[in-house]
Amino acid sequence: MPKESAPLRTPIVAFDIEVAGLEWEEVDEATRHYLLSRKSQRDGEEPIKHRLALVRGLGRVVSVGMWNLEKDTGAVLVHGSGNQWDDFEVVPGTKIWRGNEREMLAEFWRLAEEWGAVVTYNGRSYDGPVLMTRSAMLDIAPSRNLAGYRYSVRDHCDLMDVLGYFGASRENYSLDYWCRRFGVESPKGKMDGSMVAQKARSGRYDEIAEYCLRDTRATADLFRRLQSTLIPLFG
Repeated sequence: MPKESAPLRTPIVAFDIEVAGLEWEEVDEATRHYLLSRKSQRDGEEPIKHRLALVRGLGRVVSVGMWNLEKDTGAVLVHGSGNQWDDFEVVPGTKIWRGNEREMLAEFWRLAEEWGAVVTYNGRSYDGPVLMTRSAMLDIAPSRNLAGYRYSVRDHCDLMDVLGYFGASRENYSLDYWCRRFGVESPKGKMDGSMVAQKARSGRYDEIAEYCLRDTRATADLFRRLQSTLIPLFG
């Protein structure tokens, strides 16, 4: 029988990011040529043009959601101004902090330094590397490594790895898919990740913040469903 709980360091905090990719026309010609040369002729130009948020270095972090598992409370960093914490009335009981990208990242690393384990969905491959890379590009030193040793959940529990059995399963599925399988409220509703860049260009950052925070809460809830079943197997 698995143990009742995995040996994760506390406090445990789930996080998720939203990234607005650059417009294709904003990318320099040499980089565009390089990216296209990496794609097969079958893929063509269109897929990569509209997926720049997934290319590290070609998008800016516009929101970071965080959910404390012990306190069951959430907070979100989002593009804006003010540099202070306020109540986020859109999601009752949560807080919001607004600043530019550099200010957001600095605040994130200040908070993350005090956390135990982090919980993500695909965060070891995407969210963590994006946060660390963008921080380096903006001359900010990360306070911790979010892409550390893969085969341990003690410091970073990536639920995509857990549900993919750390590569033993050939198929990976989305957070939305697994939320539905485990009876967790899906964060996908009026918005998905493909809409972030357009929302950002329209200045609709609170909508991005709400979406990001709901994604983060879903990640936390999915973790709870796995905490005493699958996760202890990978401690």
